[in-house]
Amino acid sequence: MQELAWMNAALGGVLGLLVGSFLNVVIYRLPKMLERQWASECAELAGKPLEPASGKFNLLVPRSRCQKCGHGIRWYENIPVISYVVLRGKCSSCGTPIGLRYPAVELATGLLFGYCAWRWGLTWPTVFWWGFSAVLLALGLIDWDTTLLPDDMTLPLVWAGLIAAALQLTSVSLPSALWGAVAGYLSLWLIYWAFKLVTGKEGMGYGDFKLLAALGAWFGWQGLVPIILMASVIGAIIGIALKFNQGLREGGYVPFGPFLAGAGLTAMIFGPQAILAAVGL
Repeated sequence: MQELAWMNAALGGVLGLLVGSFLNVVIYRLPKMLERQWASECAELAGKPLEPASGKFNLLVPRSRCQKCGHGIRWYENIPVISYVVLRGKCSSCGTPIGLRYPAVELATGLLFGYCAWRWGLTWPTVFWWGFSAVLLALGLIDWDTTLLPDDMTLPLVWAGLIAAALQLTSVSLPSALWGAVAGYLSLWLIYWAFKLVTGKEGMGYGDFKLLAALGAWFGWQGLVPIILMASVIGAIIGIALKFNQGLREGGYVPFGPFLAGAGLTAMIFGPQAILAAVGL
């Protein structure tokens, strides 16, 4: 039985490495696709002529290439982790360094997928948790880079959590998942407006409301307190560290989405109540 669990983990890990390679594409391209879409919509509303697009651009087209020399990435240069090691982290054409994030995302996705397959086996719950892990990882990094949490990812994550609860694929009942989504959204919505009324500034974006709603759907309303507590504490620590190191971006803010995503993944692995126990509550 133990051998089967480790075999499942190995298969899940290999799949995760492949999915992680695709997540790198999503993290880089999806925000740019949204910017193009918004620019097109703004031009249309303003009655201005649309600028001609510089070729088709989506998650599949064009092929991945070096951002400096334009070298198209060949299939054998795109093998997760292995290609990075063989190429020594550099473009094979111009020698420009390849960011360490690329293999890190692949490894992280592989570990998360392997864990899910080890814990739940090759079952439907695993498939749902695979999707949960992949979307959270991508959302966290997109938000860190761009301060965007795309509806194209947060809203399906909400629905997936509710569907998983309805099909009894998680340990959360459907009523708990439903009220978790409602409470997750409204809690941050209320904090947002209270902060804005007091300071006149926006403390977070609407994407954060939707992301916490999604986590409420996956873990139920009972899981919201430990998740928001962990995200807030870690966010505050990292924010203070960035401030002392002068690493804060313009405006002096830190996106909250990456910490919500990290808390969600921690809750998946250890359970929400383990987070409370870790802080002595």
